[in-house]
Amino acid sequence: MTEVHRTGAASIRLGNEFTEVVVEPVRTRNGMRLRIFVPSSGRQIMLCPLELEALTWQGHELFTALLRTPHGPEGED
Repeated sequence: MTEVHRTGAASIRLGNEFTEVVVEPVRTRNGMRLRIFVPSSGRQIMLCPLELEALTWQGHELFTALLRTPHGPEGED
């Protein structure tokens, strides 16, 4: 589903049986960022173009490792 915000930027909702995220471009004082928001948890992150490019340098192994403990190492406060 694509939505258009008052800024004119379109957001995209992506979901599957595990989660749903909203992705949208956001203009900041430091340039454009991509905001990724998880409605169910309220968590979000804004990534600059270089951070997004760095994601493309990673293999699937990194994401597999991140998903083993998605909210951080066990025992962390």
